Amino acid sequence: MKPISKVSLWVEGARPKTIPAAVVPVLVGTSSVDTDLNLYRFLLALVVSISLQVGVNYANDYSDGIRGTDKDRAGPRRLVGSQLINPEKVKLAAALSFLLAAIAGLLLAVAVSLWLIAIGCLAILAAWFYTGGSKPYGYSGFGEISVFIFFGLVATVGSAFVQSERVETTAILCSIAVGFLATALLVTNNLRDIETDSNTGKQTLAVRLGRSGTQTLYAFLLIGALALNVLIAFLYTYLALIVLVSLPLTLKLSYDVYSKLESTNLIKVLENTAKLHLLSGLLLSIGLVLGL
Repeated sequence: MKPISKVSLWVEGARPKTIPAAVVPVLVGTSSVDTDLNLYRFLLALVVSISLQVGVNYANDYSDGIRGTDKDRAGPRRLVGSQLINPEKVKLAAALSFLLAAIAGLLLAVAVSLWLIAIGCLAILAAWFYTGGSKPYGYSGFGEISVFIFFGLVATVGSAFVQSERVETTAILCSIAVGFLATALLVTNNLRDIETDSNTGKQTLAVRLGRSGTQTLYAFLLIGALALNVLIAFLYTYLALIVLVSLPLTLKLSYDVYSKLESTNLIKVLENTAKLHLLSGLLLSIGLVLGL
């Protein structure tokens, strides 16, 4: 068997399939304002969002790995849990990712508003203490709330704000739709891991709600996101109705989460949820750019 290179392991640990979840709020937020694009600010916002996503991936890998909660999991392997990389090196990778986010965020704050520094600090703290620290809030069922806030509301409205320097209703509505789908990603992931999380003491929201409640929450988030996107289209521009292209996938996944209960099938549901998140974000961005 061909040995796996260190570079491949680090790329795998960064979980590149999760990167679109960091890109979508920046695209949608930027598209939601009727101003000329400031490319410099847009790129910095992308760096902040992607770096935070990669940072939280490494941080979760490290924290879950040293606690031993990643030993028996159905999803992709983890660097620390699978003993592929020294835990301290993974911790350092998380810190460097957060540092890059902080530098890009500081440049944005200097250009736009120093209040962004406080928001950035909160985002980094939330990323670390999701599974880090003595009492990680992700183990108590608050992970979904954090994802909705930081990869929905904050990232989307923040990306709009750095362009227009205003907080607008359009961006807020868009951020809720984006946040619903970002949250659905974590809901699916935790649905898949209900049994193993319960056995290791992780009281995620999925463990607390149970399988049936988690399935209902997932379907609500998907259908709710699509409904919000349609509302945005009627309020601001009918061109945003292009998001209805995602309706078949939304309905399919809402059905699949009830019918495909095996862990391997839920991994596929998770992958398709990520595709739905990206598709919806791209379609909404196109509609807003053309219509506003």
